[in-house]
Amino acid sequence: MTDMPTRRVILAVGTLAATSLLRPHRSFAQAPLVATPECHDGDPVTLHETEGPFFKPASAQRTELFEAGMPGRPMELVGFVFSRHCKPLSGALLDFWQADDNGEYDNSGFRLRGHQFTDTQGRFRLRSIVPGAYEGRTRHVHVKVQAPGARLLTTQLYFPGERKNRSDGLFRRELLTRTAERSGSLAARFDFVLDVA
Repeated sequence: MTDMPTRRVILAVGTLAATSLLRPHRSFAQAPLVATPECHDGDPVTLHETEGPFFKPASAQRTELFEAGMPGRPMELVGFVFSRHCKPLSGALLDFWQADDNGEYDNSGFRLRGHQFTDTQGRFRLRSIVPGAYEGRTRHVHVKVQAPGARLLTTQLYFPGERKNRSDGLFRRELLTRTAERSGSLAARFDFVLDVA
């Protein structure tokens, strides 16, 4: 017998947490989203993907990449960072960067770039816009994830139902977010599983 919460309890709490994380901004989608991918003891960790040419270090610490008047569909991405044994990891670093609505990256500044840390329950929340697709790439969000003292995971998150998912050679179904729409906004969820015991 251990004091560790079961995966079922974590998922139940996670669904409630994801819903509550979406409530502060009424203009954003508020539907509860189930975890993806599900974490069971010993499951494979989240897939690594290429960093690509547009990463910039030293982004600001912030959860709000969305700016007033910014073109694009508002989006909130929420989720957890777990260990291989489904333990929520607090203080894990998540560094996000993405293209704007036109599929362009800000390479001279830090627009649509920012990092944050998971809370004491391993949760994160990012408010942004749905990134635009561009030549050869479907819509995606880049992210680096690292638990304290652990190895860095670099990956990309994708959106279901995108036409270009089929033609993008980097696209991986395992990295699809779960999404729900309401009033022109998008709620997305993804739970990372890191190679940490």
